[in-house]
Order: sequence, then structure tokens, then C-alpha cells
Amino acid sequence: MSGMVHSEVQKLSEMVNYQDGTIVSKTLINKDKGTVTLFAFDKDQSLSEHTAPFDALLQVIDGEVEVVISGKKHRLTTGEMILMPANVPHAVKAIEKFKMMLIMIKT
Repeated sequence: MSGMVHSEVQKLSEMVNYQDGTIVSKTLINKDKGTVTLFAFDKDQSLSEHTAPFDALLQVIDGEVEVVISGKKHRLTTGEMILMPANVPHAVKAIEKFKMMLIMIKT
């Protein structure tokens, strides 16, 4: 595991910090079969439309985000999540500062 300590309780919202004008990421788990990554987006920061070869589960830890999947907009807030299917175009834009956990299973 990377970024975590075994058998130690940690608070997701405190594991990655906001930085002005940018996106910060921290990989918690990086295995052949999948990854878990935390992100902190400053307001108006975005990931342009792209695809990924695997399903990705996006869970909002803090704030508000717009996720576009195949042209359809979804607005998510703290505690909500959405599944982004493999090989389908998607984009992410911070409506306000937000943090997310992205889980990608590579099978």
C-alpha cells in the first residue's frame, strides 16, 4: 500500500489538502488490480473530457462537483458518489472546492 499505514484509522478529508489554483492528488493504494486515489480540487479546476479503460467510482468527500458522463451533467455534493463506466467519455469540474476519492478496479 502507498500513502496509508496498515491498521491505522485515518480521516479521508484530512489526507489531502487544497492548494490555490490547482488539483492535488494522493495515491492511497496502487495495486495491479486497482487503485484508490484522493483528490483535492480548487474551485473551477477541472479534468477535461477523457476515457479510462476501467470502471471508476467517484465519491465526494467534501464540496460540490459537476461530473459529465457521455454529455449528461451530474451535480454531486458531500457524501454522494457516481460510477463512471469504462471507455465512456467523462469530465470533472469543481463547482466549489471539493475533495473526492476515486476507486478504479482493473479487471
